Amino acid sequence: MTESIQRRLDDFRQQRRVQARSLIISVFGDAILLRGGRVWLGSLVQLLEPLELNERLIRTSVFRLVKEEWLHTETVGRRADYALTSLGRQRFEEAARHIYASHAPQWDRRWRLIFTVGELDAKKREQVRSALFWQGFGLLGSDCFVHPSADLTQAFDALVAEGLSDVIGHLMPLLAADAYSGLSANGIDLVRRAWSLESLDLAYAAFVATYSPILADLRRDRQLEVAPQEAFLLRTLLIHDYRRLLLRDPELPEILLSRDWSGQMARLVCRDLYRRLLAPSEAHLDQHLKWADGSIPEASPALSKRFPQDDPLDRIAL
Repeated sequence: MTESIQRRLDDFRQQRRVQARSLIISVFGDAILLRGGRVWLGSLVQLLEPLELNERLIRTSVFRLVKEEWLHTETVGRRADYALTSLGRQRFEEAARHIYASHAPQWDRRWRLIFTVGELDAKKREQVRSALFWQGFGLLGSDCFVHPSADLTQAFDALVAEGLSDVIGHLMPLLAADAYSGLSANGIDLVRRAWSLESLDLAYAAFVATYSPILADLRRDRQLEVAPQEAFLLRTLLIHDYRRLLLRDPELPEILLSRDWSGQMARLVCRDLYRRLLAPSEAHLDQHLKWADGSIPEASPALSKRFPQDDPLDRIAL
């Protein structure tokens, strides 16, 4: 194990407070989704114990995910698998499309707008704002949500899924050309008005500072092999950290971002390091990710589509 990998694993282990639920979500989305979408709890405990997550914390976090309808139990004799619900699978598959995307969204130079019309009480207005924020929308004034490339149908479906179907009648979607009178400002200037990206840019820069030394070590010594367990643990932390940043990222087309936007370099680092960790980490999962009946599920062929080798980003040098 390289010193840089050891340092990242130790830094995680030394955290005073670990968001185990969030980390387990990352493991389900990255490792379990494409292996049948279910896992025996004992196997999950064994996979995460090297990160110094104790069994009680893992069990509590999994039970919370069941209560929140991400997971459900499937009893097999005296054991039970924890499997993705249909809603949980939908959430993970949508997240995967963003995490493993080969490039930023393209822009057709039309803005997606959602206006609030009529009366909405403060609580409902805040719920709408929060839900659309997680869909990447920025806010202009107090009544206009904006995004350059979001799918308006998916945005409204997400509001319904969040239990906000009663406010749909108070929302008016609109597609507007770049020259639309109210949106005629320079695109980057409009981004500055609708989103505050400074803290996210700094967070992406910190991600690059954390993982680029590991990538540099692996690129410097092509004979260096990462042990299967360490590859799995590092891959888990890599995707976990990257996913948490994407949750805050409106995923704007590159033409609307500054040239020194750190999110681009973060995507490059994540993509290249993930590729290098994939084979040894999958070897670890082939041995240790089990179902309640003791069988080990094979990975789906769809795994090869993550950060594909013909990724357009391959033309960009790190």
